[in-house]
Parts: sequence; C-alpha cells; structure tokens
Amino acid sequence: MIREIVTIDEELCDGCGLCVPACAEGAIRMVNGKARLVAERMCDGMGACLGHCPHGAINIELREADEFDEQAIAGRTTPAQAKPAPATDCPDVAHAHGPATPPPQCACPGAQLKVFSRTHEAAVPATAQSSELTHWPVQLRLLPPYARVLKGASLLVAADCVPVACAEFHGRFLHGRAVVIGCPKFDDLEDYVCRMEEMIRSNDLTDITVARMEVPCCAGILRTVLEARRRAAVDVPVNDVVIGTNGDVLSEERVVTNVTSSRHD
Repeated sequence: MIREIVTIDEELCDGCGLCVPACAEGAIRMVNGKARLVAERMCDGMGACLGHCPHGAINIELREADEFDEQAIAGRTTPAQAKPAPATDCPDVAHAHGPATPPPQCACPGAQLKVFSRTHEAAVPATAQSSELTHWPVQLRLLPPYARVLKGASLLVAADCVPVACAEFHGRFLHGRAVVIGCPKFDDLEDYVCRMEEMIRSNDLTDITVARMEVPCCAGILRTVLEARRRAAVDVPVNDVVIGTNGDVLSEERVVTNVTSSRHD
C-alpha cells in the first residue's frame, strides 16, 4: 500500500542510537553502527523518532510499504526492557576471546564494552577526598528550576556517566557549582530543554559548564543546553568539557556558536 513511513539517511546517521528507544514500536534498530528501519510493518509513520535525531537523518516519506501491523507489536519487548545482547555480539568483547570478524549487528558506540587495566599502589583513604556537592536532588528532572541553589549560580550540567568515569569530577568541575545530571541517550530531551530553559531564564546564571562523555550520543546534552539558551534568549556563557571513556579530560572549550550551527560530536 502507499502510505507515510520513516526513511533514514545512512550518510547523515552517526550511530548515536537516540532514535532506537524513541521508537515505541521497535521498528528501528542499530545495524553495523547505523540506525536502520528493520521492519516496515512495525513503523506507524507517525515520526516520534524524528525529534530525537541530532543530525536530521530521519524523515517521513510517502511510498509503497507494508501495511502497519498493530498485532506485530502487541506485547513486544521495548528497547528499555530488552535483555542485553550476548557478549559475543560486541566486537570488543569477541576480540578478548580470540580473533573474530565483527558481527553484522552491534550496539551504538556508547554501548561498546571496554576494559581498563588500573594499577594503584595503595587505596586512597576515604578521608583524603570530600564531596563538593552542595544540594540535593541532582537529577535534572527532579531539581526545581526555581531552587534557591540556582540563583546566580555557576551551573554544571553533567551526563550521568561523567562522575563515574572522571576521577577529577568533584575537585575540578563540581567545586563551587550547582549541578544537574541526566542521560541524553535514554531521557526525554525535549523535557530537558524545557527545564533548562526555565533555569536559564529565571536564575541569572553566571555560566554553564557541560560535562559529557566522548561517545556520540552524549553530545545530546550539549545540544540540549544550547537549545535551552536559545529559547531563553539569555546570553549565558557555555563551556563544553569532553571526558574520555577511560576518564581522561579530552577537551575544554567555550562554545561560541549557537544551537543551529553547533556540531560538537
């Protein structure tokens, strides 16, 4: 039949995977590091995934396609409920068990398993370091936009993997700042934008530091802040900090472009 259906531009897709959990029907999957429409009959053509693609790789087109089959998705397991893929589905893990060619399907770059060998002469005493956290809660969806801690604050917006990966997080980034954390891969980015917009508009923030991981999907948290700043029409300085998956600080820079032209990935 002729109907509206999702189409994905493979050249524009960077494999961030944000569209996968956004597709409630499960019609989109990651294949060879790219988003693919794997089942036409499971795509309703409504385009809920469109707003989650940071590069505009997803569009709706009118063409001949299988009829949408509601029965095919009834009772299906959602991406959030799905069991983790076996370890051998990931090239990084398969390689640890001997030479192997990469399998035809694997998760996005942010889900690739890595193991880091750490050697420490002695454990750091618990009293050697203290927390720099000055308020609770810290989740972006829980901290009220009008909380007193935000008034005139220097705000740290961190992807929630950053504090785990970066040993310097408290002393180098959290010290003297209010903080909110969130996951740009699995959470509702539009909700994030609305909350951040209100925080920026209402609190006369001195600056915002975005701390994110190096994986492509984590760039969504920077785009969220930039879009919120644009909507709030407040020229608050934004600093972008990128943390490597091994915990190193890869870069720190002031973001001078606006959200429409920024491509920090």
